[in-house]
Amino acid sequence: MIIVVFMIILWYSGLFFQTFFLHRYSAHQTFTMSKFGEKACFFLTWLTQGSNYLSAYGYGVMHRLHHAYADTEKDPHSPKYDENLFKMMWRTKNIYQDINNNRIAIEDKFTKNVPQWKSFDNFASSKLSRLAWGALYVVFFAFFATAWWQWLFLPVAFLMAPIHGVIINWFAHIYGYVNFKVSDTSKNLLPFDFLMMGEGYHNNHHAHGGRANFGGVRWHEIDVTYCIMVVLDKMKLIKLK
Repeated sequence: MIIVVFMIILWYSGLFFQTFFLHRYSAHQTFTMSKFGEKACFFLTWLTQGSNYLSAYGYGVMHRLHHAYADTEKDPHSPKYDENLFKMMWRTKNIYQDINNNRIAIEDKFTKNVPQWKSFDNFASSKLSRLAWGALYVVFFAFFATAWWQWLFLPVAFLMAPIHGVIINWFAHIYGYVNFKVSDTSKNLLPFDFLMMGEGYHNNHHAHGGRANFGGVRWHEIDVTYCIMVVLDKMKLIKLK
């Protein structure tokens, strides 16, 4: 049971900072916070994503490109232009790295105000950091795994952020229901998004990209991340726009 609880904590803590900090703050800036809060989120993203840490700058810029060019040849990740999800995610990885390492020219409108802490990103994205986190996961499993099947969770721990990405970027463009007619294939993956903390309301988000609340269109669409953001706003740790 310890391994199962560990995986649940890893899933939702990493997912929270991916949707809260990388997506809703870095890419869309649906709220503001202090510079200290921003630095703390960089650290907490590294702490929760571990071996699959994603840069706020690389993620934020790439996600803006996704919205601008959704389901076209310029989209960094679209099921329409890749044969399978593995090819799509490999292409996404390469574009993310090109953006993060300034290997491609990006228009200013896609980079404007996207937070960047380059020295921390270099450390958190380094092979040393990723290998150290991977070793810690292996040691944890060696101590607490009580059955062979629990080791099947280990690759998920190594690749959790890409798995979160493929659920939305592939499956939420193929399966689900639609509230809004948009120019792309985005769909709401689940009626109640217990799995992705609100990220699964992808059609709602594509229709209203600037909204902090991805749910709320139908009575059952509860955006758990937004509920947490409301509490943080009340505590004056962030300021919702």
